[in-house]
Amino acid sequence: MDFTIKQYKKLLQSLKDQEYSFQTFEEFVKTPNNKVVILRHDVDERPHNALKLAQTEFDMGIKSTFYFRIVKISNDPDIIREIVKLGHEIGYHYEDYASSNGNLDIAIKNFENNLKYFRNYYPVKTICMHGSSMSEFDNRIIWESHKLSDFGIICEPYISIDYSNILYLTDTGRCWDGGKFSVRDYVTNNFQFSFHKTKDIIKAINNKELPDRVILQSHTLWTDSFKEWIWLLIRERVRNNLKIIIVKIPLIKKIAYKIIQSYST
Repeated sequence: MDFTIKQYKKLLQSLKDQEYSFQTFEEFVKTPNNKVVILRHDVDERPHNALKLAQTEFDMGIKSTFYFRIVKISNDPDIIREIVKLGHEIGYHYEDYASSNGNLDIAIKNFENNLKYFRNYYPVKTICMHGSSMSEFDNRIIWESHKLSDFGIICEPYISIDYSNILYLTDTGRCWDGGKFSVRDYVTNNFQFSFHKTKDIIKAINNKELPDRVILQSHTLWTDSFKEWIWLLIRERVRNNLKIIIVKIPLIKKIAYKIIQSYST
């Protein structure tokens, strides 16, 4: 079984065995290590799984970065506090341009208010856009007229990072080669790796095939609960296939986004 906490531990241990260090995004931007992994978790949903990942990392002496959305299916104050206590970085997984239907003034106002909210829990210095794949609006558009520094932000992974010599791995679609399911959650780099399962990455790590700098982006779909694991396996397969079809049909895409908004908030 892939995408379990047990498998995640094996992944982290393989990195530790090859003497990779671990930094949060904030640490990496300020003082980057030479051989380093930046663990990034997008908490789109299931914050209880985010806490399990955070506890696993803490137990292994590792710090990572968790990006929370403002919506209820992500934003759980008690869990955010617990993750902060474990020494991890908290950031804002913003989607204000999409949620305001492309109204820039409203988007900026909401972004500022939501950022202040998350700073009640942690002195947020990095943020990351939520893909909002069913929306016609790219949340990064707000940075065409505003600066990250205007809000005391030092990094946005899709804007601030040069990926020419950094390997970016993401489990979008609950697989490591789910690029066709990504509408905006992707980067361009010089590496030609193709992994499907976590064990494929572990093998490459053990064979010392990975570069010295890796950004590993994972969502909160990792679980040791067999019932939850089966549900997520079925759900993601159905959702991934539907996404490929829906994003090509503007009207259906708009309807799908409205359904997602009502479910999330």
